[in-house]
Formats: sequence, C-alpha cells, structure tokens
Amino acid sequence: MKVLVISLYYEPDLCQSNGPIIRSICDDLAAAGHEVTVLTSFPHYNRDSVWPEFRGRLFQADNVGRVRVIRSYIFVPRRRGIFGRILNYLSFNISSTLAGLFSGSHDCIFAMSPPLTIGLTAYLLGRIKRIPFCYNLQDIWPEVAVKLGVLRGRRLIAFFERLEKFIYRRSARIFAISDEFRQNLVRKGIDPEKIEVIPNFVDTDFITPLARENDFSSAQGLNDKFVVLYAGNIGLSQGLEVILDAAHELRDRRDIFFLVVGQGSSRDQLIAAAESLKLSNLRFLSLQPESAVPMLYASCDVALIPLRRGITENSVPCKTYSIMAAGRAYIAGVDEGSNVWKLANTAHCGICVEPENGKALADAIIVLKSDFERAMRMGEAGHEYVVRNFAREVITDRYRTSLEALVGDDHVEVSGSARLIDG
Repeated sequence: MKVLVISLYYEPDLCQSNGPIIRSICDDLAAAGHEVTVLTSFPHYNRDSVWPEFRGRLFQADNVGRVRVIRSYIFVPRRRGIFGRILNYLSFNISSTLAGLFSGSHDCIFAMSPPLTIGLTAYLLGRIKRIPFCYNLQDIWPEVAVKLGVLRGRRLIAFFERLEKFIYRRSARIFAISDEFRQNLVRKGIDPEKIEVIPNFVDTDFITPLARENDFSSAQGLNDKFVVLYAGNIGLSQGLEVILDAAHELRDRRDIFFLVVGQGSSRDQLIAAAESLKLSNLRFLSLQPESAVPMLYASCDVALIPLRRGITENSVPCKTYSIMAAGRAYIAGVDEGSNVWKLANTAHCGICVEPENGKALADAIIVLKSDFERAMRMGEAGHEYVVRNFAREVITDRYRTSLEALVGDDHVEVSGSARLIDG
C-alpha cells in the first residue's frame, strides 16, 4: 500500500503540536512494509519565519528513516491574526498541492488536521489521482475559533462552516479522536458509518516513569520544590492566565513552584502579566527538544491541563497521555463530562476543577501537595491505564488496519516481518 500523508508539521526533534503523533503513524506504517510519502511545510512551528536552513526554497525532498518527506513553501506571518493565519494555511495548500502532483502514484491519502484547509489539498489530490482521502480530526474548526473570538463575522464563519461540511462529506473516512468529536459530526449530518473513533496515543517506551531527581530537574533547580508543570502550546484555547491566578493565590507558599514550558501566540502576553504580578514562584522555559520530554515530565510532582470554558468538547489535549505515561497525576481545568474529565474518573489519574478558576486550581494543588501518596497513586494508575489503552503500537495498528481495509487487499503488500509483528 502506498500512502500519501499531508500534515502541516513534520518537524525533527521538537515536541510540537501533533508532530510526534503523525511521525509515529508514518514510521509504523513504513515499518509494516507500506510506502509512505509525507507532504509537509518547511519547519516553522511557533516562529515568525521558517528555519534559516530552509529559506529561499520552494521544495525539498529527503528521507526521514523509511519515510519519504517532501517539504514545501509556507508563508509565515510576523503578526498573528486570523487573516495572517489564513494566508499561512492557504500558502501551504497551494505549495503542497503542487508538490503532491509530482509525488508519484499512491493508493490513498491521509490528511491530518489542523488546519481545516488541509482537507482541500487532500480532496484536490484525491480527485486528480482518483484515490480516496481520509481526514484525521484533531480539532473541530471553525467552532474552536468562533468560541475563542478569533473568527468573527457572519459571512466568514458561514464560509468556513460550509468548507468544514464539504471536507467531511467528501472524505472516504474520518478519524475522530474522541466520542465527543464523533457526536459533534453526527449532529452536523455526517454519515456515522464513515466516522471511526481512534484516540491519540503516546509512545510508552519513550515517555515512561523516571526518577524525580534527574539531570533536567537538577539543571533547573527543581529538586527541593513541589513542582507544578504546564508543558505545551501557549495559545488562546489553553487560557493559561488561570495558572498565573493560581500562582498568585499560592505566592506565599515557597515550597510550591510553577513551571510553564512551551511556545505560542500568547506567551509574550502571559510573561508580561506574570512580571506585573511579580510572581517569583513561576518560571517560563522555551520549547524543549523532544529528547528532553521524558525528564521534563519526571521533574514535576503534578501536571496541569487547563482549557477555556466550553472548549473541551472541541479539543482533546495530547499532553494528557504524556502526563499519564510519565506516571504523574494531573489537575485539569475542564468542563464536566468532557473527555479529559471522564478519563480522570475512569482511570483515577487526576483531579478536575472548573475551567478558568484560579482559586479552584490552587486548592487542588494544595490537596495533592498535602496528600502526596494520593498523587503518587494517581500517577501509577494513569501509567497502567495508558499502557493498556493508549500505547503507540495499539493505536497505530488500528490506523494501519483501517487504511488497508479502505484500499483493499489488491493494493496491500505487507512484508513478512510485519506479519510476524501482527501475529
């Protein structure tokens, strides 16, 4: 089977967005004996330009392991706004479509959102190559953008809602990462038979419980503190102001320390707000190399999953599974009944509090600080649960099986080693 994958990000050695997920899917498909070609942009995640070594080019093709990767031009706006973001997405639509025309023959297309517009590239290439395309739904757009106030204007919203339904209805299969996402699509009139729920996952061989005191914690001076960690995108949907509120509530507790690690559109604003509050119990670190992620999570005592109110129906943070794999308890500021809320109750791996409530978040931190054995039990329970249900090889095998079924036996050639792995 020859699979053409379209993903905005496929960057080396940075734990960004959904990058590790799409790389794992591609690597495991290739390891099973399938030919995988990836159309992606030049690396630029959370930068105001592409990486220096890729500037001045339109396309570049190389191999990353067994996967063929074709990178193409993307416009990166210096100022983040809705129209700059649209230009960013559309430039990749155009360049990736051109790259796809000369990428060779394939049996199917696998497109990973966001952005929503990536479905247009998949649709056009699918029509031209006469092959089906699948759409992997990581965020429900434009709903998230509307709720955050990023997308405004009745006509603009209506346009993207029509585009959303156009892509859903023309995809051969939609991979939704939660039951809530599936229900959302069914309410919009999408055929439930074409929707398959496959959750995100984590490499439990890579992120695993490690010693609390390690090279990272020592280098950052974290060994003698109760560390509360947020690691991930610092954007609008996370509402990280709640962390500042909690840190301000606990400003007199010298034994509790907040660590915020990542990049994003709201980072500068958040740092300025923290400085105005003179929060000596909080530190910001930039995005860390992917190789440092296991020690990063090991260096905390509890991790945070904050989201704005009303967003959790449309977003399932990937960091949830990474926290669980690391054997750490989490505190989630999410709506009751959301996917993360259900997971905390089912796996007994965390505490959920009201979104955007700094006092509630601070109180939950005190609870776990005061009963550290409970926090440790939550971490252990989360690790056991994620290994059973969300380990990489379990989930990527479901993608492989589904794509093989879509393409059909005539186009599926699996190596003998892969058959042994499959049992």
